[in-house]
Amino acid sequence: MNKYIVKKALKTPQFMILLILAIILILIPVLAPWTAPHDPLQDDFANFMIPYSKEYPLGTDQLGRCILSRLIWGGRTSMLVVFVVVAVTALFGIVMGITAGYVGGWVDTLLSRFTDIVVAIPSTVFVIALVSVLGQGLKNTIIAMCLVGWTEYMRVTRALVMSIKENTFTEEARLGGLSRGMLIHRTIVPNIMPYLLVNITQDIGANLLTLSGLSLLGLSSQPPAPEWGFMLSQGRQYIQAAPWLILYPGLAIVLNVVIFNLLGDSLRDILDPRYEKAKRKRRKLKKWLETE
Repeated sequence: MNKYIVKKALKTPQFMILLILAIILILIPVLAPWTAPHDPLQDDFANFMIPYSKEYPLGTDQLGRCILSRLIWGGRTSMLVVFVVVAVTALFGIVMGITAGYVGGWVDTLLSRFTDIVVAIPSTVFVIALVSVLGQGLKNTIIAMCLVGWTEYMRVTRALVMSIKENTFTEEARLGGLSRGMLIHRTIVPNIMPYLLVNITQDIGANLLTLSGLSLLGLSSQPPAPEWGFMLSQGRQYIQAAPWLILYPGLAIVLNVVIFNLLGDSLRDILDPRYEKAKRKRRKLKKWLETE
């Protein structure tokens, strides 16, 4: 099944274009020491708040720092936090979902009710409250976001596992002598991961928005480290005199959210059987129009 999905994805132009764009968006901040033209923390008061120059293509901020360099290094901070949060929440939620869905019984009831309790609390309000209690900073932001971000993974994984464990091939593997651990590792996990990748991909954009919102409120990243949300927070004070201070960080956030959300949508279409049916109908309609 996995090989089939990979081949299908490679033959889908939309998915490949979005995948290439997502990789580029990740590589630019990862290679920040080489892609950033200036030191993001270096002040240059002789060139403060200029909109454009050959030396500073995107202008400078209120301290004369290169906005392009701060965007690149800020992307490194923002994306690192987002990927850490997504990795931790996905791992924790998937493990809980597999445990609840496969074991069932009182274990399933206990884990499901605990998940319902966490879901009942508005996630954004909960994160803001936790950061306020734990203190400002990226470390506490990561902890707070991880504590509330695993619930969707748990629910989706539990539903997938409960569906797959009743299938014929799972029962045949169990009768073939596979232990519970090997059955989960070889049969269940490979069949649920393609669908969970959709949630993981789209969760990148959602967590980026949450992180940017916290930084905008002054609860996450602290000066002088560059971070997209914090750049928005600082730039809003100069929105009339220097609108580019919030324009470029805002565009960076929007671009990343849109690309990763579209990538998740494209992957979901590939995994959806109805996508193939719609594709065949479009081909038939195209042939019919050509013959007319």
